[in-house]
Amino acid sequence: MAQVVVVEDDGDIATLVAHKLRSDGHDVVVEHDGQAGLAAVRQLRPSLVVLDWMMPRMSGLEVCQAIRDDPELAGTRVLMLTAKAQEADLERAFAVGADEFLLKPFSPRELVLRANALLARVGGPGTA
Repeated sequence: MAQVVVVEDDGDIATLVAHKLRSDGHDVVVEHDGQAGLAAVRQLRPSLVVLDWMMPRMSGLEVCQAIRDDPELAGTRVLMLTAKAQEADLERAFAVGADEFLLKPFSPRELVLRANALLARVGGPGTA
């Protein structure tokens, strides 16, 4: 299936997300802070990044913006995870280039469904 990088500082959530995506056939790499996550994305060039918003060293928004600013990564799909439920937060995530947004707590099945929907979108990675 697809190469996925999960960037999540909460170990339990990272383990859950990775397990569910691996069970669905994806190759998953997990990082626990924004800088390490961005380095993994640059090295691996995944099809999808599952990205927490609030992380040490570099926020998910900053990582997403860095992905979009890099011509070699700009097409990478980004699924943001966050507990931030305000409409303004949703707007900020989409403004920096997130393809999808999932609120915590989330259904693991919904995560897999949304990830697969992003990966299946017509037009290649990073396009709506």
